[in-house]
Amino acid sequence: MLITKGITKAYDQLQILKGIDLEIKSGEIVSIVGPSGAGKTTLLQILGTLDTPDKGEVSIDGVNPFSLSKKQLSAFRNQSIGFIFQFHQLLPEFTAEENIILPALIKGVSQNDAKKEAQKLLEMLGLQNRASHKPNELSGGEQQRIAVARALINQPKVIFADEPSGNLDSKNSEELHQLFFDLRDEFKQTFVIVTHNKELAKMTDRQLVMEDGLIV
Repeated sequence: MLITKGITKAYDQLQILKGIDLEIKSGEIVSIVGPSGAGKTTLLQILGTLDTPDKGEVSIDGVNPFSLSKKQLSAFRNQSIGFIFQFHQLLPEFTAEENIILPALIKGVSQNDAKKEAQKLLEMLGLQNRASHKPNELSGGEQQRIAVARALINQPKVIFADEPSGNLDSKNSEELHQLFFDLRDEFKQTFVIVTHNKELAKMTDRQLVMEDGLIV
């Protein structure tokens, strides 16, 4: 599902990534762990096509995203990749359902069909009674599950999560972690998760340990 060869990245004179080679299989849940400043988030942003490498190759499901035009890359990201961030990044003026359906509307799905898909996801996540609530009316755990539903709405091939439980208490963290494995069983998606949470890292199929810009 995901292959990188020789990925490097520097900001000004600071070398963040020093040659990253990795392979992640379809349906695998992989955690990226290591100390702050090791380059984990930079790597995740490049894998998720939010940033470009200085050198090296990236292949996602056989596609080199950095060979695409800007418009093609936006479409590829919208249809093939889902994102879950530490701070859910929900739009405060929109309801839970409206936040979830946004990527589907961008893809060109009709509002009616997008809402049907959102309802299915809300039911699966136990949030069917929260569809019309705005983010400030939801708990932290509920907000993060809405962010998960938004990441899933276009049925992406791979989901990138950056410290997804970093802002949650232990109970909500455990529920969110289990949810990733339930989703993988249900939808066969690939998950790449940057985390400092040792319990989550232990649950994953594989841990990639980063130090000083390299996978060690």
